Amino acid sequence: MSPKNTPDKLVYMANQIGKAFALKPRAQAVADITDHFKKFWEKRMLVQIFAYLEAGGQGLDELPKQSLQNLQKITQY
Repeated sequence: MSPKNTPDKLVYMANQIGKAFALKPRAQAVADITDHFKKFWEKRMLVQIFAYLEAGGQGLDELPKQSLQNLQKITQY
């Protein structure tokens, strides 16, 4: 895996996505962030961030964290 997909970089990217949707109502923001992850993140990125999330998800902001938890429940990896 390339260095750009290290856990720190993925956390940074996830938090940036969260910030982009932060002004929307919470439920809509979480849904839109989840949709963004589904559409634009590669499977290997999701597998890595899910593993990081299961290890505590330190550093993930609340909106992307909740979005990733929701996505993990409906994803097979």
